[in-house]
Amino acid sequence: MTVDAARPGFSTTLAELRLRTWLLGPGQPMDVIDLFTDTDFKVVVDDRADVHINSKDGRLYLGWFPDGRPGTDGEGWKLAVTGTADTDGYCISFHTETPAAVVAAAVGRVLTTSTPVTAR
Repeated sequence: MTVDAARPGFSTTLAELRLRTWLLGPGQPMDVIDLFTDTDFKVVVDDRADVHINSKDGRLYLGWFPDGRPGTDGEGWKLAVTGTADTDGYCISFHTETPAAVVAAAVGRVLTTSTPVTAR
């Protein structure tokens, strides 16, 4: 390894660093909340102005906590899907500063992959 003493230190260009801008900040929570319809979901706003959305079958829950979910360290969104007798459910949490567009992408994917159960 050789050292160029005439050019000490670190040298690069913006192009070499491949800098990017990233989506930051909480954005608009309605980008997420508007994904839900009155036909299939119930929305409740509590006394803290937290928003709770439940599927009518009770298996999907989404909570939005603008000031952070009580008892957590900055949890702003909580998505939970209850499992079945054969398969475990899951939950996903997002920080209060997670962009709503990112949360909407995850929630949208969960909603588009759900299917109604047909009566037998």
